[in-house]
Amino acid sequence: MTDATLSAPSLRRHSLDAVLAYAWDAEVFTASDVMAAVALTRSTTIDVLDELVARGLLEELPNARAVGEYSKGRPARRFALRADAALVVGVDAGRGHVTATVADLRGVPLATSRLSIDPERDSPERRRRAAEKVVDATLTRAHASRDALVAVCVGVPAPVDRTGRSPVHHDGFWQRMNPDFVDTFASWAPVVRVENDASLAAVAEHAQGAAVGDDDFVALLAGERFGAGLWIDGRLLRGAHGGAGETVAFDRVEGVGSAYGLAPRCVDAARAAIAAGTLPSGSILADVPVDSLDAKTVLDLAAAGDPGALAVAAEVGGQLAIVAGLLGSLFDVRRVVISGAIAAGAGPIIAAAAESLPAALHLPPPEIVASPLGADIVSTGAVAAALEATRARAIDLEPFALPDERARA
Repeated sequence: MTDATLSAPSLRRHSLDAVLAYAWDAEVFTASDVMAAVALTRSTTIDVLDELVARGLLEELPNARAVGEYSKGRPARRFALRADAALVVGVDAGRGHVTATVADLRGVPLATSRLSIDPERDSPERRRRAAEKVVDATLTRAHASRDALVAVCVGVPAPVDRTGRSPVHHDGFWQRMNPDFVDTFASWAPVVRVENDASLAAVAEHAQGAAVGDDDFVALLAGERFGAGLWIDGRLLRGAHGGAGETVAFDRVEGVGSAYGLAPRCVDAARAAIAAGTLPSGSILADVPVDSLDAKTVLDLAAAGDPGALAVAAEVGGQLAIVAGLLGSLFDVRRVVISGAIAAGAGPIIAAAAESLPAALHLPPPEIVASPLGADIVSTGAVAAALEATRARAIDLEPFALPDERARA
């Protein structure tokens, strides 16, 4: 069989996938709209639309005449994706919290819940129970049950391979962060996806953040620790064990020294400058009690033009420039997106990094930009990844089977 001579079942599946892909990105549409977009005959288009309605993926709306948009001839049938046909859930299972967001098939959030976790009392079983509890609570807030779920995606601070599992870590940390969530939620939904949290940040940035339409970028989770989500040549990079983008290598990079993120670097640099008495005269930062110093205080003062805070931002920006240059050199990306809660105040650091980005790069240096997506970026990316997985397999999923197929099951 060649591409030009598809079998009837393959041709039918191709038509179903093409029309559904169009419907997922469209609002209200007619058969003529579909024909123009996917180049099918009218009879095939109508047949496929009717099947997608029968599967519960599309709904037929009142025709054009009924809504006052058509006055002569046969009124056009109007269709739309059934956004309420099923639900997806995105989970951010961070080290100290679990956040879950339930969304419809358009990705519109319906409810969100958050639970704090004590890292000192953490265990795989506690983490599994916490994730289940938060997802159940979020479904309740959305006035839904587990039966409505078609996909679950969980983001974790650990490498994750193609099967959703994490490699063995020398002190068991990765196993605590990802206690095989792919098994935990296997009975909850037909699609379960587990990803590294920085990878999901990249998914979020590409779907609706600072990298929409960009095929080559890095999403750098940069709060407490650096984590790099790599989107290269239009796809997410994972690696053999899910370790693509792991930043333990920064321990060996001169001028960076560790995988600690921008927040602790700001605090450490500010405390060192205060202790050494090297802050410029008149700096408000010099009067901030060391014990209450945090990154937000430093960055707020820098944004207000405080010379001491700007000096700290310049120091940390120089370190970020080395990180961005390294990522640009290794992966030839156009953009490094600073993601997570720290992004909102990172402007002074980013400005300093852009100014001192190493000129030794033979490739054009990547642009450094702040994400607009805030602290919930991982759960946002998890929702987007759950939808992506649902779209790729929708025709094969039991909730969207034809009525006679469900009756035989």
